[in-house]
This record gives sequence, structure tokens and C-alpha cells, in this order.
Amino acid sequence: MSGNRAFRVAATGARLITGAAVAVACVVGVTVAVHAPWPVVRHDPARVEVTPLPGDSVLVCNGDLRALGRNTSAPSEMRPAATPDLTSAATSGTPTTEVLEVADLPDAGDVRVLTGEADGRTAPIIAAAESVTVAEADIAGFAALPCGEPRLESWLVGGDVGTGAEDVIVLTNAGDVPATVALSVYGTVPGARTVVVPARTQVGLPLASIAAGNEAPVVEVSAVGAPVRAVLQSSLTRVLDPVGIDLQDAVAGAQENLVITGVQAFPVEGDEADATVLRLLSPDADSLADVTVTAVGARGATTELTVPLTADIPAEVSLSGLEPGSYTVEITAETPVVAAVRQQDGAGPESDFAWVTPAPEIDTDVLVAVPSGPASRLEIANTSDDDAVVSVEPADGGGQPAEIEVPAGETRSVDVARDTAYRLRTSATVHVAVAMTAPGAMAVLPVRPGAAAEQAVTVYP
Repeated sequence: MSGNRAFRVAATGARLITGAAVAVACVVGVTVAVHAPWPVVRHDPARVEVTPLPGDSVLVCNGDLRALGRNTSAPSEMRPAATPDLTSAATSGTPTTEVLEVADLPDAGDVRVLTGEADGRTAPIIAAAESVTVAEADIAGFAALPCGEPRLESWLVGGDVGTGAEDVIVLTNAGDVPATVALSVYGTVPGARTVVVPARTQVGLPLASIAAGNEAPVVEVSAVGAPVRAVLQSSLTRVLDPVGIDLQDAVAGAQENLVITGVQAFPVEGDEADATVLRLLSPDADSLADVTVTAVGARGATTELTVPLTADIPAEVSLSGLEPGSYTVEITAETPVVAAVRQQDGAGPESDFAWVTPAPEIDTDVLVAVPSGPASRLEIANTSDDDAVVSVEPADGGGQPAEIEVPAGETRSVDVARDTAYRLRTSATVHVAVAMTAPGAMAVLPVRPGAAAEQAVTVYP
């Protein structure tokens, strides 16, 4: 009996030991399995890269220069002051022209919409610009403006509602449905107004009607229903003498890095406060803006400024200490900003002024329309780390292309003919503006890329 009992005890102990070993093995197996990669069953969805067909290229022009105050019984009523000359070109074909209605401007000339129709997968590049010269008792000077694309959001930076200023916001809706436009004024006295712009119509309203009391107003333009082209027309009178006009295109939006090329400083006697001024606005937050002013060419003159910005309050800094010459202004800010530079060639009769807005990056072929007017030149700024070679060729193919070498960090200038279009090709990213200058006449037109080529999109069937 004792032998059987011993055998059973031994068998039971063996079973216990075996069970413990199996349990330990299971725990180890589960632990290893948790950390080991599990089999993955994956199904990649079908997808294909598709490039959409390009749409038509559309440019909206501004039309007549407007004059305020000619009807003493209705000071805010506007009358046509001058009809602009138009210069246009296209890489293929001839753009079609349509004319919009201008109900608030009696006897107005044409407000033109130019359309370059797409052919299959190719859309033509088109360019157009208007210029106007006026010399009347209440308004005088030269102004030029490229025809541009309408936007849902844009900014007008260079407004003035001070004594002698007659600024007008011009809104053009080339669409087939009405546009509801919200105008928001940034400044020491914020303001707002909503304007309905009927389909295929242009309207204008005095800046003073929404921005009174602001020394340096900036206006945000937001459209719903249809994009609009926003333009700020400015005219100035000192005592009883007209001292210039300007047409300023709206800028697309705030950015942290801006390049303003084509700025010119003039020798001005007496009070130079209005000669050359930089205006900045940070619409989102308090920040600092580092402003670098770099001379054109190899002269090497550089001025650096730091401008504190308060959210929603425009700031201005005088650049009148610059020696006479052409400049490129580079702006780097901690938060997105909008900016423009005002330049003026005098303070009395037969003087003129112009606001210069940022020139966007150009890294592909563009057409540039140089309108009629005073002597013209292209200002080509290269703010990148790579040297650039820019080819400038008459769009009609009637001349040999000029090859302009623009070293990294520098700006080069090349003379161009008036009332002529040019095709530009560049080997690296540059910023370009058309500068037009003569005594008592000036304008600067930033060159913008045409409608961007359609990018490929991923489609999942």
C-alpha cells in the first residue's frame, strides 16, 4: 500500500508541475504575441490622378476715373472724369470683350470684361492694363491699373479720408448672380457696411462714408454669392490745387513675407512727411514686423526697421530718409500682415503720387501689359538664394528677347516700351512690377501670375 500511495503522490506532483509549466508557457506566449506584429489585412482603395480641364481666363477692368463733388447739391454723386486707354494681349487668339452696366455713373464709358476661352486642356494666358491722364481744375494726374481677377476676399490698404482726399471704393461684379459685399474698416474708428452689387454691374461709394475719422484706414472686402473686383481710386487736392491721382488694386490677403518692388524715393523740399510712407496692418494679433529696405542694383544701401503692430490697428512708418532712387521693400512679420508703400514726387501743382502694393511670386511664364503713359521699366526683384535669369520678349514676337541676370538678393531694372505687352520667362522665383515715372505722373503695377495651371487631384472611385 505504501508503494502505491507513493506512486500516486509522485504522479500528482508531476501533474502539478506540468500544469504550472503549461500556465507559465501560456503567459509567456500571450506576452510575446502582444508585442509581436499581428497579421494585417489591408485593402488599398482604387485611386487615380486626374488633372481637371482648365477654365476660361477672365480679367475685369476698372473703367472710367470717377470725380466726386462736381454736383454741389449732391456732393457724394459721381461723374466720369476720364476714360482710360486699354492695352491687352493673349498667348493665343483674341480675348472676347463684354461690357458691364454702371448704373451709378451717368454717361460712363465701358467697363470691360476680357475672356480668353479655354481650348481642350489649354487656357490662354491673357494680360491687360488701363491708364488714364487727367488735367482738370478739381482732379489731375496719371494713374494705371492692370485688369485683374475677381476675388471673394481682398484688402484695400492705401485709403485716405483726410482733408483734400477724395477716395472711392469701386466694386465690380462680372458674375451672373448678385454679390453681397461686406466692407470692414480697420483703424482707430472701426466701421462696416454691406453693399449689394447686382450681377454684371459696377458700383462705387466714397471711402469717407464708411471710414470717417481714421487717419490710415484699411478695408477688408468680403463677397458672398459672386467674387468681385475691388479697386481703390484716390485723388488729392492741396488748398485748391489737384496734386495727383491713383488707382490701387486690392491685395489678395495677409502674408508673413511680402516683397514690394518698384518703390521710388524722390527729393522733396519742405515737409517730407507724405513723401514715402509704409502702411502695415496685422489683422490677427499683436506682433512685430521686421522691415528691410534694399536698394536696386549693386549700390548696396540697406535700411532695416522694426515696426510694432497692434492687432486691427494700421501702423505707418516714414521712409522719407531714403536717398533718391529705386528700392525694393522686403517685409517679414511674426503674423500675416497686409502692406503698401505710398510714394510722391512733390507737394504742389503738377505733382503726383502712387501706392505700391506687394508683388507676388512669379515662377512660371507670364504676360505683362505695359499701358500707355510715361517712361516705363520692369523692376525684377530676386529675394531667393538662387540667381535668376529672366527672359523679356515682346508678346507679338516682333523682337529679340532680352536676358536679364538677377543675382540672389538683388533687383534689376530694364526699360520697356509703353502700350506694349511682353512675355516673361524666369529660371527662378522672382517678384516683378511695372514702374512708370515722369514729372507729375507715376504709377506702379505689380505683375501677377495668370490663373494657375490646374493641379492634379486624387480621385477615389
